[in-house]
Amino acid sequence: MLAVQLIDWGRAPEVREIPDPEPTGGELVIDVDAAGLCLSDLHVMDTPSGVFDYPLPLTLGHEVAGTVSAAGPDADASWIGKTVVVHGIWSCGTCRNCARGRENYCLALAREPGGRNPRIGNGLGHPGGLAERLLVPSADVLVPTAGLDPTVAAPLADAGLTAYHAISSNSDLIDSATVALVIGVGGLGHMAIQILRAMGVGTVFAVDNREQARTLAVSLSADAAYTSVDEAASDIRAHGGADIVLDFAGAPATVESASTVLGPGGRLVIVGTAGGRLTVGKDLGLASGWQVRAPFWGTRADLAEVVALAAAGHLTAETVTFDLSEAPSAYERLRRGELPGRAVVLPRR
Repeated sequence: MLAVQLIDWGRAPEVREIPDPEPTGGELVIDVDAAGLCLSDLHVMDTPSGVFDYPLPLTLGHEVAGTVSAAGPDADASWIGKTVVVHGIWSCGTCRNCARGRENYCLALAREPGGRNPRIGNGLGHPGGLAERLLVPSADVLVPTAGLDPTVAAPLADAGLTAYHAISSNSDLIDSATVALVIGVGGLGHMAIQILRAMGVGTVFAVDNREQARTLAVSLSADAAYTSVDEAASDIRAHGGADIVLDFAGAPATVESASTVLGPGGRLVIVGTAGGRLTVGKDLGLASGWQVRAPFWGTRADLAEVVALAAAGHLTAETVTFDLSEAPSAYERLRRGELPGRAVVLPRR
């Protein structure tokens, strides 16, 4: 089969022919219908050797939707023929966080100080879904999609799931009176606007320096979209400040300014990893009572909720589609910030 693989650290991926996967034990094979591209992939590609405990070559792709086509001898064969989306966190299932239903914080997947980043799941240490077929360890990482368009379903595995978890884990601040700010209207941010509205949030502002992204934000029912947090600040403060700021950029230009528009008791939720730093202290002029959070991805149960939102028509993905052979060039367009929403590869088109 054909697959998009990272051959060496610091290099662009290549389309290569590799052996078809053969399931053993409880494993299942997915015929990949769609696979999303993510900025996290670029981060992995650009990282020097020794940072990730990932064997190379590695098939990329952690946003995967497809159809179960084969099962190992110990697997539940009733999954064959079902359309699914893959939960990209392959947790241990036994540690205290997994027992709490918080497998996105699995202790077995935590990086030890000074150690290398461990393998997390498909495309992030284990062979991913930017291929014609994907091998998964068991049905425990699958969520049925009941025929949802795979082009929509694939981005739910990360863009939708990460945005949903970042919002739902702050549910005590979510109601019709909530003032929310979404920074970065890309793959995750455009999902977040829809999720906030689906949860009944009353006021949603958006920030992105790209005109196309601001237009998308307003089309998805953001009340207004601005080029920077500073430009948005007066309108946000006129509403008493933001209850929740979701920073999907996490850049130096956004993190520090985002904290200045929090209302009393507000929360800054940093999702993006673009190198922003925030100095915190009760004497630094921040609003009275505030919190900073940095959530990671989301649980399988969260993914099922995201799929349900999409199936009910409350959530969709703005996508640009590519053939498998076009994936390397699509990554370069993603790197240049040219793609609105999410880039999705259709391996079997």
